[in-house]
Amino acid sequence: VEKKIKLDDAYSLKTPEDSIKLYKKWAETYDKDFAFNSDYLSPQKISNFFIKHSKITDTPILDVGAGTGLVGEILNIKNKKEIIGIDISSEMLHQAKLKKCYSSLIKADITKKIPLKESSIGAIVSAGTFTHGHVGPSAFDELLRITRPGGLFVLSINSKFFVKAGFKEKFSKIKNIISSPIFKKFSAHGKNTNKTYNEVKIIACIFRKKL
Repeated sequence: VEKKIKLDDAYSLKTPEDSIKLYKKWAETYDKDFAFNSDYLSPQKISNFFIKHSKITDTPILDVGAGTGLVGEILNIKNKKEIIGIDISSEMLHQAKLKKCYSSLIKADITKKIPLKESSIGAIVSAGTFTHGHVGPSAFDELLRITRPGGLFVLSINSKFFVKAGFKEKFSKIKNIISSPIFKKFSAHGKNTNKTYNEVKIIACIFRKKL
């Protein structure tokens, strides 16, 4: 019997190629086996922060590391905005497509150049992408390039990696081109019997690209 994919497998990723392999296997069972069973709260929390801080002009929204579309689904139900999903895994994006909540989907590695025009995006949301072996702070440069001045960012960053992977340092480097960020800490999962899940803490980072 093939063993179930777990959070530890995702946290041991090192390269974009590792991500492609893991999420290819995980795509079909991700929502049920992982998100539902572990009471994965990040998509709902990040969506709630976006709804709270967004303006009508924060569109189109780019969902970075859209995966199976958990964030897009919530935002689409709440406010029917134009949402573009971007992810490295075509299998995960196939699951997102089935949810019918994205205006378009882009398969791309966001650690490289993103295939979108400068200042073409009104807002960036992301849940579960800025974590262990996934995407580091260097991706911020491309995300800022493609976002319009004044555009809103609502990102989840794994708290263990906030300092270690250089996110804190990156925020100080870009401080002149973004508004003063709001940081909110929360648990990634609801109360769980699995100790690993209970330990995962997330920092929601909310800011705007300066005009």
